[in-house]
Parts: sequence; C-alpha cells; structure tokens
Amino acid sequence: MVREVPLGEITLRKYEKPYDFSKRELIRKICLSLGLLQPGDSRDIIIDIMLVLEDARKNKEWLNSFTIRDKVEELRKDNSLEVKGLAESNIRRQLKRLRDAMIIDKQENQYRVSEFAPLSEIFEIKIEKFLIPQTIERIKEYLGKLDEHHK
Repeated sequence: MVREVPLGEITLRKYEKPYDFSKRELIRKICLSLGLLQPGDSRDIIIDIMLVLEDARKNKEWLNSFTIRDKVEELRKDNSLEVKGLAESNIRRQLKRLRDAMIIDKQENQYRVSEFAPLSEIFEIKIEKFLIPQTIERIKEYLGKLDEHHK
C-alpha cells in the first residue's frame, strides 16, 4: 500500500490589502497567507516566533530555541497575550514548520531567517519561483496521466 505523504505542500490565502497594521498584525497576515496559521486559530505563537526572528534578522543574529522562547514570552507579556504554548517542544515544532517552509535556516541548534534575507525575497525566490512552479508541474503530470487513461 502506498502512503499518501506529499513531497511538498503549500497553502496560500489572499486577504485585503495591508493598510495601517501593526508589525504583529502584518506578521499575522503573512502567517495566515502562507498557511502557517489557520484562520481563527488562537494558538498563534508562530507570529511571535516570526517577530523575534525578523528582529534578529536585522541584526544578523542567530538564536537558539531557548532564546527564542524567552523573547517570545517577553513579547507576549508586553502585548498582554496569554503566555501559553511556550513549551520547548512546541517552540521546536514551530521552528521545524518554518524550516520546512524554507523561511528559516538551522545550523548547530541556532536559527535565523534564511540567509538573513527579507521575507519578501525569501517568498519570491523559494516559494514563488521554486516551490509553486514545481508543484504546478507535478499536478500537470497527474492530469496528463489521467488524460492518457481516457484515450
């Protein structure tokens, strides 16, 4: 029996144009738009992880998961948000999701936004120009095989 495990997966969502959003709200919309956060999901720790990593990117800092957790906790307290979801295992799981999405890199248990590049550049190079075309091409291969079955 063949397991249905995708080689890659991408979710894209379109929202209204960005207006005068706070930085946290912009990151939230980016996470929603890229499928890293589900609409209506109250478990939004990934937003704060992205905020921490984005701030570290500007200073070209690598951070370990403990530092990320501490900075996330501080951010959530500063924003009067619940301080839950900060278990080390959950932080590492969210970091793995960001790595799988090609947004961050890991080296010797240190993390950074991929190559310290702006998120707009990461999206264009790794998702828009790499992942999406490969995914579309594979779907076309399946559609072509289906067409062959009807001949």
